[in-house]
Amino acid sequence: MVDVEETGNKLQSQMRLHAEPEDDAADLPLPALFDRASRLHALASSSALDQDGIRTGVDLLRRCDDMVSKLGLFSPNETKEDVSTANLKYLLVPYYLAEMTEKIAQEDRIPVLKTSQDHLKEFIALCEVLELIPEDELELSRQKQPDTMTNRRAQKVARFKRQKAAETKLQEIRERKERRGRSLRAAALSAPIEAGEEDDLENDGEEEREVSIPNLEAVFMIC
Repeated sequence: MVDVEETGNKLQSQMRLHAEPEDDAADLPLPALFDRASRLHALASSSALDQDGIRTGVDLLRRCDDMVSKLGLFSPNETKEDVSTANLKYLLVPYYLAEMTEKIAQEDRIPVLKTSQDHLKEFIALCEVLELIPEDELELSRQKQPDTMTNRRAQKVARFKRQKAAETKLQEIRERKERRGRSLRAAALSAPIEAGEEDDLENDGEEEREVSIPNLEAVFMIC
């Protein structure tokens, strides 16, 4: 992952960038850590999070970033097809970091914006390496449509709608998997899992992948 340690140190020397991490987050595995950080990012995106919460979110996301690097989840020799469905969501870590870091309030904004831009560049570089640029966007660039305000607005609206549709579908899949998982755990106490139920879980995984990749592509195009 992109090294932003030097910039981060400069930023922290000017102010206390992060709130103290929660004690119960110290030993969390990556999935739980990312889930907690994602919830804070969602709150920050809707302006429902104070500065302490934002700093905590940044701290959690930096932990995620470190863990992703140490685990070597993404390789420059891979494409999106080589990344497991379970790991796709971690591609959003630097993007979330960029957004939340930018929301940190302090008098000197330059270090904050510099760190945010570093994380955004990291996300863009990762998407390019993994070939996450949507085909329709490549086609538009080949067509060389006039760079007018109307065309830019239409493209922006289309990208936003695509991202929101993918996010909604992905959330529906995850909620359905959680409900089915609870039902299966309860049923396992009294009866074996039916073959069809296992197939449903596998189908959900395939469907989640089909939604996750377009969602990542849409996020990339917003950058």
